[in-house]
Amino acid sequence: MGKIKILVVEDEIIIADNICDILEELGYEVLEPAVSYTEALEILQVEQPDLALLDIQLAGRRDGIDLAWKIKEDYDIPFIFLTSNADPVTVDRAKKVSPPAYLLKPFDRNDLFTSIEIALYNYSKNNTAEIAAEEAGQKEEEIILKDALFIKHKQSFQKIVFEDILFLKSEHVYVRIVLKNNKEYLIRSSLAKFIMRLPKYFFKIHRSYAVNLNQLESIGLINLKMGKHELPFGKGYRAELLKKVNTQ
Repeated sequence: MGKIKILVVEDEIIIADNICDILEELGYEVLEPAVSYTEALEILQVEQPDLALLDIQLAGRRDGIDLAWKIKEDYDIPFIFLTSNADPVTVDRAKKVSPPAYLLKPFDRNDLFTSIEIALYNYSKNNTAEIAAEEAGQKEEEIILKDALFIKHKQSFQKIVFEDILFLKSEHVYVRIVLKNNKEYLIRSSLAKFIMRLPKYFFKIHRSYAVNLNQLESIGLINLKMGKHELPFGKGYRAELLKKVNTQ
């Protein structure tokens, strides 16, 4: 299970380093901070952060709000505005980009942690608006973004990259997630609804099982192999699986 990766964009080095230290203490993975719009884009093009903390007042022609628009258009990750300036003009500009969260300086460790959790939750909620209303209570336990799943673990979200998942198993009102490293996690959801929110390479092979086709090792007559696991086919599922594999 990977950590949530965060990019800090702040042109005051001492403040940036302090924020990074707090984030590491909270258990997040922290990238080298950026001090400008241009430097942030250079990092975004190489790294794949899960969330960005953006100081609004950046040195240079383009500020944090300009960067937020760019992130929204090209990188599809949540971001949080950091600012000591709450004047109406700045707030109005910031509102138009619809940040998942907004944090006023000075802030403490708890403020930062809460803002990150809210930003992840709000971003996921906005990206899954088509999910039925009855699932709303589950969103605080699991969040699905572009290439990863975030599971509520103790007091924070832990990251599971989709590619690390071998298969999913239905257990009544829960889904068991089995990873390549053989770790397992349980979330509250039906298998059918959960698969609808995942990439297309997750495929149902049985009423109780769905597999990551990218991790498929072999297909037998009555089962298939995923790591050390042998999973059964449901009636009629094998033919559909072979069609799916042949069209990938």
